[in-house]
Amino acid sequence: MLEGIVSERIYTAIEKPWSAGEQRHYLLSLSPREAFHVAEIGQRTVVGYQSLELYSPILHSMAHVAQLGTFLGPDARRRGVGRALFQASLKFAGECDFSKIVIQVRSSNSGAQTFYRQLGFRECGRLSRQVRTPEREDDEIIMEFFL
Repeated sequence: MLEGIVSERIYTAIEKPWSAGEQRHYLLSLSPREAFHVAEIGQRTVVGYQSLELYSPILHSMAHVAQLGTFLGPDARRRGVGRALFQASLKFAGECDFSKIVIQVRSSNSGAQTFYRQLGFRECGRLSRQVRTPEREDDEIIMEFFL
């Protein structure tokens, strides 16, 4: 699924899908306060996932802040899958004493910006020319949500 999203070259800053080994290493590295929620249909067909991670694993002063990442396949977009994943992440965040969630969204991804605004996120900053692909440079919009 990630390979398809990466190939679209507009929804993520990830330029190359991770191998199964890299994904396994990432999942095993998550702390008890981090989560990886998966949306699937039918016979275990993954249509999307969302990660909730510590914003800064080394700074205790930011232990209340989580960082969110959402990845949806084309068939799962605008069908409530992202909202369902966020509800699971939001519940988990509350149980783990997070009070703020931050996400970075490419400025060219207006659909994601609208989605996060509908969830209650608000834009709070911009990183200019943060993503560089062979086609163009793109800004990242920083959005925050308070629990």
